Amino acid sequence: MKILVTGATGFVGTALLARLTASGYGVVPAVRRSSGLPNEVVVGNLAASTDWRPALSGCDAVVHLAARVHVMDESSKNPLALYRETNTDATLSLARQAAAAGVKRFVFISTIKVNGEGRDAPYRETDAAEPDDAYAISKWEAEQGLQQIAAETGLEVVILRPPLVYGPGVKANFLRLLRMVERGWPLPLGAIRNRRSLLYLGNFVDAIRVCTEHPAAAGQTFLLDDGEPVSTPELIRAMARAMGRPVRLLAVPTGLLEFAGALLGKRAAVTRLTGSLFVDSSAIRSRLGWTPPFSMEAGLTATVAASA
Repeated sequence: MKILVTGATGFVGTALLARLTASGYGVVPAVRRSSGLPNEVVVGNLAASTDWRPALSGCDAVVHLAARVHVMDESSKNPLALYRETNTDATLSLARQAAAAGVKRFVFISTIKVNGEGRDAPYRETDAAEPDDAYAISKWEAEQGLQQIAAETGLEVVILRPPLVYGPGVKANFLRLLRMVERGWPLPLGAIRNRRSLLYLGNFVDAIRVCTEHPAAAGQTFLLDDGEPVSTPELIRAMARAMGRPVRLLAVPTGLLEFAGALLGKRAAVTRLTGSLFVDSSAIRSRLGWTPPFSMEAGLTATVAASA
């Protein structure tokens, strides 16, 4: 089986290439500029006009990881247009070209943000979409366009909506939290009572691998996670255990944290620490027989070891 992987040099793409190659798949990495990967095809920047024909030649499946990711400090006056250009228009162009080239399956990596920004009940695939920002809207519009292309061409589309993904090489807020725990800083997060779903990189790429060829995956949308929703204090304690370090948690009332976040212009960042966002991932388990090969403890241990 020959699989085209876009976003091949990214955080997830690098791990996916290794997983697919180790499993015996033929892999074609699509890259924006030459990176020296075996069999890579340089496609340039993603746009509706991108010519994917050289990369798609002989491929049985596509895993589309490449995207304009969520930008925390967006400066554009029209961010939705920028997200749509890459995440919607370029995605649908690739899917149409894939169908024309005889590709059988298209695995699209979307986001749990299509479901919403969080709530006190688990998200499921059957819930109505509630994308709240430009990034999530562009992904949701791509999902809808892919379903239409599938209906018109017979292309087997599989949509995956991951929550926060962590693992060796993780950056941004997750890495910052790891560093704070490592340094033994007292953290005012001990009173938080929430539930957050996370997805270890090793579990993510294994689920993607299964979805490239499992017959029952065709036409499905799946939510993914490690199967172990945790509160923010539980996550911090698990990080500390993986490091073999003590943890210092202060029980500051959640309302006070949220008030401080609003005053400092960090409301969204505080909400990600205090609010709940978790998923029911039973659909992929029951329909495909998939279970995460790694526990959260194992995932955190590997992440900590790689970030040392």
